[in-house]
Amino acid sequence: MEMFCYQCEQTARGTGCTAGGVCGKDITTARLQDCLLYGVKGLGMIAQELRRQGVVDHEIDVFVVKVLFTCVTNVNFDPARLQEIAQMLYRLKQCAAAKLAQVAPAATPLGGPTEWVPADTIEGLVQQGADAGVDVRKAKFGDDVTGLLELITYGLKGMAAYADHALILGQEDPEVFAFFHEALAFLCRENYELGELVAMTLKVGEVNLTVMGLLDAGNTGKYGHPVPTSVRVTPIKGKAIVVSGHDLLDLELLLKATEGKGINIYTHGEMLPCHGYPELHKYKHLVGNYGGAWQDQVKEFDVFPGAILMTTNCIQKPRESYITRIFTTGLVAYPGVAHIGAEKDFTPVIEAALAAEGFTEDTPEKTILVGFGHEAVLSVAPVVIDAVKSGALKHFFLVGGCDGAKSGRNYYTELAEKIPQDCVILTLACGKYRFNKLEFGTLGGLPRLLDVGQCNDTYSAIKIAVALADAFGCSVNELPLSIILSWYEQKAVVVLLTLLHLNIRDIRLGPSLPAFVTPAILNVLVENFNIMPTTTADADLKAILG
Repeated sequence: MEMFCYQCEQTARGTGCTAGGVCGKDITTARLQDCLLYGVKGLGMIAQELRRQGVVDHEIDVFVVKVLFTCVTNVNFDPARLQEIAQMLYRLKQCAAAKLAQVAPAATPLGGPTEWVPADTIEGLVQQGADAGVDVRKAKFGDDVTGLLELITYGLKGMAAYADHALILGQEDPEVFAFFHEALAFLCRENYELGELVAMTLKVGEVNLTVMGLLDAGNTGKYGHPVPTSVRVTPIKGKAIVVSGHDLLDLELLLKATEGKGINIYTHGEMLPCHGYPELHKYKHLVGNYGGAWQDQVKEFDVFPGAILMTTNCIQKPRESYITRIFTTGLVAYPGVAHIGAEKDFTPVIEAALAAEGFTEDTPEKTILVGFGHEAVLSVAPVVIDAVKSGALKHFFLVGGCDGAKSGRNYYTELAEKIPQDCVILTLACGKYRFNKLEFGTLGGLPRLLDVGQCNDTYSAIKIAVALADAFGCSVNELPLSIILSWYEQKAVVVLLTLLHLNIRDIRLGPSLPAFVTPAILNVLVENFNIMPTTTADADLKAILG
């Protein structure tokens, strides 16, 4: 049996992974996720019908989000846990079907994935996944329709990630849950028109804007608005824990659990922006950031002399050298890796850190700046506006997105280095690691490189752009602003859909275009939004600046 997956930027040969995922998932894991996606579509169909009858089930709402996030790249590689999720999915689906039969006894059977019954074994679930995978849809609908259906699916997965982050912080919206069900039911139809596929794609982007607003409210409401903060990027002597992923609450709980225990806490990857939040920065043992982006974790964790906590997506197959020192929590799972459950008892992590050697000496201090969220940037908006009007500030470049191991990403380093001195660079997500330790200097007293935050903080970048457009009395597309994105997985996909919903044009996307975007789909994107692939740093800068 083969798999077929082309949801991430690194997919094999630029067409699709079949013998195993470049991300590290094997055929079993891939097909189990195919099975879960089929089952959750059935649950979504039933939940949509229940809503039409006035019945809302919050447990289903939350569970749909978690299933979708579980199927994002680099989240869950554990077949046993995926089997447990399938069993829970079936129980909820049966309960939902029973409720629907009570409130609408004469309703026509919904059919399709609402009739899914999970196999008793992992092998059986794998076969069910193979019967419902992308390759089956390609054979049924053709490449173009399937590509758009997958674009919608990947957008939903990415939005589910942001929605789950928001839920953890107590932020939710019934209309968002309703849309998840609507979109999942849409994916179960037997035929489609191009116009309705494009409309649903943009609606995913529209609803994701709401979700990112919820997440922003959750982060800033609990931890304060980020403020410009210097972050040490070299280690100091002492026992250590490094925290990777995206989840701010997990970091806070770990900080509380380690107070007074003589353990220094470091962020890694997308957790770097956490230092800018006042309610996290106040912990004195949050001492700095270790390492870079997610794809470098294997070599970085191999030499890290402490414990490691993975809070959300981005995990890779651990080496034996640190498999007893790495822990997962939340939806993340990997076979053989100890998991911290919902009770968030971090005792095993703390014990592993205390048993490890720790850093034996201080390394000469080096720092970088983070914390330029929308409140921080807009607080100096008059200075920025005056600089633009005087001609001192010629152009804004938003250079951000996912990092990854596939060749071609040095483009972003070269681009950042070659951006003229009279331009400001906004950045966010782990793509910033390609250049965030370089020296860019200042412009009019402001840093030329402004770190807006995680991929989760795209909402901040949008608020900044919209506020500047309002200040200049123009549209975002008329600003001296160019957006150059790198993508890897589904959260980047849904961010792009949000930008397209906002009718933001001329976005450059790289280092390669998605395999699920066929020439026909690309033509639609080019005609409507002038989206384009990155080329070379010199050519793109010449085209942008003239």
